[in-house]
Amino acid sequence: MTVLEEEACIVRNEQVGPRLHMLELESPSIAQSIAPGQFVHVRIPNKGAHILRRPFSIYDCSEQAGTMKVLYQEVGSLTKYLPTIQSGHLSVMGPLGNGWSALQRLADGRLSHALIVGGGVGAAPLFMLVEQLARAGALVDVVLGAQTKDALVCREDYARVLGREPLCATDDGSFGTPGFCTVLSQERLTQGSLADGLPYDYVAVCGPEPLMRIVCAQATEAGVFCELSLERRMACGIGACLSCVVETKEGKKRSCVDGPIFDACEVVWQ
Repeated sequence: MTVLEEEACIVRNEQVGPRLHMLELESPSIAQSIAPGQFVHVRIPNKGAHILRRPFSIYDCSEQAGTMKVLYQEVGSLTKYLPTIQSGHLSVMGPLGNGWSALQRLADGRLSHALIVGGGVGAAPLFMLVEQLARAGALVDVVLGAQTKDALVCREDYARVLGREPLCATDDGSFGTPGFCTVLSQERLTQGSLADGLPYDYVAVCGPEPLMRIVCAQATEAGVFCELSLERRMACGIGACLSCVVETKEGKKRSCVDGPIFDACEVVWQ
C-alpha cells in the first residue's frame, strides 16, 4: 500500500473526556486508504525542539466526506500542546502499519464470533474493526474498560454500531462492573457469545500492556486466536530507524511496519 503525505485540514479538535480529545481531519487521500488498525504519523507544528512526527491510531474515517478521526490522550508535552491547535493544517503521513486480520478471516470462513476488548484509549484502534465486522454480519461482543465513567468516551459510538450497550468496567465503579475489564473478558470467554452462547473464534485487544497480556493469556487458555495492537515509541514510522522494536518468537520486529497488529502467540512479553 502506498504511503501518502497530505496537508490535512483540522475540522475539529475538542475535548471529549478527562485529558481525552477527538481530532477530526479532512484528508481525502489517506481517508480512502485507511484499514482498521492502521495509524498515521502527524507533525505537530510550532514545536521546533520536537522535529519527529507522532503516531496516532485512526478511530474512524469517512471515505465519502474524506475525513478521519483520532482519539488522543494528553500524556507528553506534544499531546498536551495539540489541543491548542484549533484550526489550520497538519502534515499527515499514512496509512502506516498493518491492520487487523479479522475481516480476511471472516471472508475465509474462519470467523463468526468476535470478542473485542479495549482498555482506555485502546478502544480507538478497535472501533473501525467493530463497525466493519458488524456490517459484514459477524456476531460481535465488545468489552470496554476505563478508570471512570467520564473516560468511557467511546461507549455511545460502540452502542450505536452494536445496537446495544457494550460491556463496561470502571476502576472506580462509577459505571458498569467495578474493577478491571479483564474480569468481563474472562466471563465471555468462559460463557461464550452473548447472542447464542457459542465459543468465540477471534479476539482483538488494545490497551495498557498489562491488560493486553492478561487478555492474550485468557484467549490462549480458551484456545481462541487473538491479535493485539502494540504501541511503541516511533521515530520514522517507515521501518528505517528501528526505534519501535517488538520482541517476538521469530526475532525482533518493527511495530511500525510489521505491526502494530501482532498475533498474540508471537509476542514475547518483557
